[in-house]
Amino acid sequence: MWLSASAAGLALIAAWAGAALLSPDNLATQLALRNLPPSLQHPFGTDWLGRDMLTRTLKGLVLSLKVGILAGAVSAMIAAVLGLLAATMGSLADRIITWCIDLFLSVPHLVTLILIAFVLGGGAKGVIVGVALTHWPSLSRLIRAEVLHLRSAEFVQVSRRLGKSRFWIGTRHILPHLAPQLLVGLMLIIPHAILHEAAVTFVGMGLSPHEPAIGIILSESMRYLSTGMWWLALFPGLCLLLLVRCFGRLGEHLRLLVDPRRAHE
Repeated sequence: MWLSASAAGLALIAAWAGAALLSPDNLATQLALRNLPPSLQHPFGTDWLGRDMLTRTLKGLVLSLKVGILAGAVSAMIAAVLGLLAATMGSLADRIITWCIDLFLSVPHLVTLILIAFVLGGGAKGVIVGVALTHWPSLSRLIRAEVLHLRSAEFVQVSRRLGKSRFWIGTRHILPHLAPQLLVGLMLIIPHAILHEAAVTFVGMGLSPHEPAIGIILSESMRYLSTGMWWLALFPGLCLLLLVRCFGRLGEHLRLLVDPRRAHE
């Protein structure tokens, strides 16, 4: 478990460091180098403007990673707040929040995300807000169930009989138990956020075309696949899947680690 988790972490660090170390000149237009297939000098080849595809891909991965982490963190915060409110603010609040959770879960994430991004005019703001507002329901339901379970726990009941306030019980008993769940939920939201950001950008409702985002790279490459320039889509697509898989593996290992029934695995 630790070997595969370490490999996933190293892959993420390598992508971030590689994007920082590569020269920005590789993103400049060099028509003399356009449409070059993969080689030692350009491992991912070059595009129709002579830009190095390795540099564009790594820059795009870092950009997608930033958007995914930010949107995932906001989504996890929304899930935590709504889950706590549903479990602690009475039956009316619980019914309203549960209805909202069921409503969002009944509509595909991508459809709602595209609508929100369209209303906000696209761009990074539209994508981040759209992802943040569409990825919280499942985690919020989990947090609600966990809080309801903790409220009936014996140590919480003892604290109440001893006269401890709700704030004291929440900060000393409930939040420490929710922190691992939130961390795992965040790690599992991030890969979904990255994929959905790439999908929205691919259809033209996401990040600006002037930014080296993976969705933009894949969208532009569609016009050149019929001419035999397969490397324009293959390598960025594989790197995107690798990044998503790394976060998925990290999230699964964290889930096993915080689950006392399966920690020995």
